[in-house]
Amino acid sequence: MGIAAYGIIFEIVLLFFSRNPVYSAGLWIGIILALAGAVHMWWSLNRGLDLPQKAAVKSMSTQNIIRYVTIAAVLAVLMCTDFANPIFAFCGYMGMKVSAYLNPLIHRLRTGKEKQEEEISDGTAM
Repeated sequence: MGIAAYGIIFEIVLLFFSRNPVYSAGLWIGIILALAGAVHMWWSLNRGLDLPQKAAVKSMSTQNIIRYVTIAAVLAVLMCTDFANPIFAFCGYMGMKVSAYLNPLIHRLRTGKEKQEEEISDGTAM
């Protein structure tokens, strides 16, 4: 949800400064890549945690390489074509990072003050 919210906010700001559809296409390609990357990361972590240590490290490394190669390939295609802007595609992909960094803040805001007051001083919830 954070990635999609980032995309909507970025699109509003982008439309305020430029109405070029190439920029918007690049942004939404990046957002779709970020969503797919987040799902793939969840899947590979879920799978990797069930494996023995050596196999888990190998599996996670392989899955990371697959994600990076996919992103690099899409950006390379965008650089060679005029379909979408690769810089805005990269900015859209960074929505995964922004969403991850803002997740604790959003979670804290969603739980409200009631949950915060229930927490014990060592950080565990009652």
